[in-house]
Amino acid sequence: MPSPFPGVDPYLEHPDFWPEVHHRLITAIAIAIGPAVRPKYRVAIEKRIYLSEPADSDLLGIPDLTVFDRPSTVSPPTATATLPHSEPITVTVPILEESREGYLEIREVGTNRVITVIEILSPKNKRTDKGREEYENKRQEVLKSASHLVEIDLLRSGKQMPVTSGINTDYRILISKVNCRPKTQIYAFALREAIPAFFLPLQQGDTEFQVDLQALFEGVYDRAGFDLSIDYTQSPVPRFKEDDAVLANALLQERGVR
Repeated sequence: MPSPFPGVDPYLEHPDFWPEVHHRLITAIAIAIGPAVRPKYRVAIEKRIYLSEPADSDLLGIPDLTVFDRPSTVSPPTATATLPHSEPITVTVPILEESREGYLEIREVGTNRVITVIEILSPKNKRTDKGREEYENKRQEVLKSASHLVEIDLLRSGKQMPVTSGINTDYRILISKVNCRPKTQIYAFALREAIPAFFLPLQQGDTEFQVDLQALFEGVYDRAGFDLSIDYTQSPVPRFKEDDAVLANALLQERGVR
């Protein structure tokens, strides 16, 4: 069964689903564009690895272990008195987790030069922690290089990546071409809209291949069987805005899943 939503299914942003969506969509894009860019280019699936605190951690910077004395009303001990026994308390030590994020590079055959980088943002990229720092550093490297950048943001939550125009929308696809920087194209779209197709930037003189991201997203949803796992009677994570909640309720009732 297809998703009941016309574009991005907001229920897939739940942390139980999004890592799989990210992995499958990266692979689907690579498979779709691979034959189209041959034989001049090949599509490589790369990964970024870094350490960060767990995504849902609410730990503070507390010591590994703290020892407290029991309260006592006894007078201060003399030099020969025995001090009250101290008992340890249990605390939690923050342990960094290894994060892996996949992305695509379109490389020129023969030179192995990176022509285009394709990124699909993860929740950690949009938080103000190590994941965002790592991604923003990589983003700046690409923007300063001779490679095009395609940045796909299909997440409603988190802080959007910086652009000078300050576009505020549910989702964005950014196309930054080397020969146009700092000017950049943005496809901005809302929950109630289909994901727009975009042209994949390559070297000057090449025919640009159109990527139908909506069709790829629908294929991922269908092959993964997400309709068998999602409970559409519940609210998504994050919750809908008021206007979107009304729209979503109508869509879900029309499809008979609420």
